Amino acid sequence: MNFQQLRSIREATRRQFNLTEVANVLFTSQPGVSRQIREVEEELGVDIFERNGKRLTGLTEPGKGIMHIIERLLLEAENLKQAGDEYSDQNRGTLTIATTHTQARYVLPKVVQQFRLAFPNVRIALQQSAPEHIAEWVLSGKADIGIATEGLSQFKDLVSFPCYEWHHVIVVPEGHPLLEKAGPLSLQDLSDYPLITYDVGFTGRGHIDDAFRQAGLSTDIVLTAMDSDVIQQYVALGLGVGIVASMAIESQRMQGLATLQASHLFAANVTRLAVRRGTYLRAYSRAFIQKFAPALSTEQIRQALSELETSTESTTKTAG
Repeated sequence: MNFQQLRSIREATRRQFNLTEVANVLFTSQPGVSRQIREVEEELGVDIFERNGKRLTGLTEPGKGIMHIIERLLLEAENLKQAGDEYSDQNRGTLTIATTHTQARYVLPKVVQQFRLAFPNVRIALQQSAPEHIAEWVLSGKADIGIATEGLSQFKDLVSFPCYEWHHVIVVPEGHPLLEKAGPLSLQDLSDYPLITYDVGFTGRGHIDDAFRQAGLSTDIVLTAMDSDVIQQYVALGLGVGIVASMAIESQRMQGLATLQASHLFAANVTRLAVRRGTYLRAYSRAFIQKFAPALSTEQIRQALSELETSTESTTKTAG
């Protein structure tokens, strides 16, 4: 068997057993993919996939165990290439970072600028999407690093670093009645107005919903968006009260808007940086992690990477 055959099997599971999509991803033909899968099954003497006629419908029980081994083999093959690249040209390559718009727009620019000064021959590819897609890209190897607030710690095959803590703030037009309120702002005060905030699953939205739910208050969220700039724009038009990430306001606030603190209203959020468990990180990837999260010591990063290596060795022994 060869790596191309193993990639066909791995992609078949990733593409929900759609061999047409597998063929497109691997730049080959559907009959070629079917042949490669069948050749491995014949060599191993077991069926990896369940079938309905010629159509793949799922993994057999032996196939589930075999798939773990295939994933590990292909991951180690990728690690081997990364290690070779490391020693042949230590400071050249492409670092692919999957992240949300908020991180890319408000947090990453200074970090990327510092990183480029240290590694001028490393290209950076930023991929922006929802947190669940970010996790998928890191898990599949399409991205080296994932950065998001929501969800990265929920994937067992990702190891994530807590990087920094932040809160939401309230944004209103200048002269808004909430600015005249005596005493601290309350959730009841906010619930009296239409609200504009992030889409579900983005930028700490879960903490916003949790706070109102636990207080037994209903909300009128009239508009949602992924982009803090968009939220502020609609607040400026008078469509509602905005709830946005503090780093968006620290970077830039639109003219004609005012802010109110909300750290006492909503739970703190933690932005995390994640890498795929067992992956080989080149030196510049480790350097980027430390630049993004300077509070992390070199020893903390080294220990986390050591845990990844230990996990890899343990999985390999179990598979063998």
